[in-house]
Amino acid sequence: FGSYQEMLDSGKVDAVYISLPNHLHAEWTIRALQAGVHVLCEKPFALTLDEVDRMIAASRASGCALAEAFMYRHHLQTKIVGEWVRSGRLGEITQVWGVFNFQIEASDDVRMIPEYGGGCLWDVGVYPMSFAQYVYGGPPEEVFGMQWVGDTGVDETFVGQMRYPGAGLAQIASSFRNPFNIQMEIIGREGRLALNRPFVGMEDNRHLLFYPADGEAQEIPVPERELYIGEVEDMHAAILDGAPLYLTLDETRDHVRTILALCQSAQTGQVVRP
Repeated sequence: FGSYQEMLDSGKVDAVYISLPNHLHAEWTIRALQAGVHVLCEKPFALTLDEVDRMIAASRASGCALAEAFMYRHHLQTKIVGEWVRSGRLGEITQVWGVFNFQIEASDDVRMIPEYGGGCLWDVGVYPMSFAQYVYGGPPEEVFGMQWVGDTGVDETFVGQMRYPGAGLAQIASSFRNPFNIQMEIIGREGRLALNRPFVGMEDNRHLLFYPADGEAQEIPVPERELYIGEVEDMHAAILDGAPLYLTLDETRDHVRTILALCQSAQTGQVVRP
């Protein structure tokens, strides 16, 4: 094909995976849906709530499936964590802590360009943020963010705090300046879960550990499965069988709403209610 639009108009494509720079997600998702093509759109789904709403409206008008590509949410490890939380085995959840750091050296990387929706929060901070939302079952009531902005004009290090209904709190961190580090901890009054590979690299020395309030740490077995297969099968079922998508568009909208609130807080130095 000579262009994306030619491909969409060809009638030869049933579905597309959109992994363009962040500022192009909304435009090409909507174009694809208007052409009758199903869309799996990479995170972050969009950069404004208006974009999110227009993407959802285009999906409904076309009848085509639309989902945010958070591959880790479909992995059995994440689902096991959810089962432990919902069953009450950890007791009341009071803290969620997560980090996703890795280094980018090239200043012309698309993730380092403000106009492209660059910055570490949009790129990798969305992972621990969305995991916290998954654990607590919804978005935070209040957020506070702090950032270090480099010469690139984007946040190259970001930390955020979030308060959820009840006693739930979360702390997240992300960076383009620090060595690779990904972790999540879900802390309840009866124990905590620790994940050393919560988002990527799950084939490399992955461990899910339970630390009870009393007693020794226990490893929780997780069946081996390719990281990306779950979201592919989810789209497959939605397109061919009309099954509901596992990651709902309401959840996706809350992801974007929370990130925007964290950005606003970091820029103003104020607590923000999303």
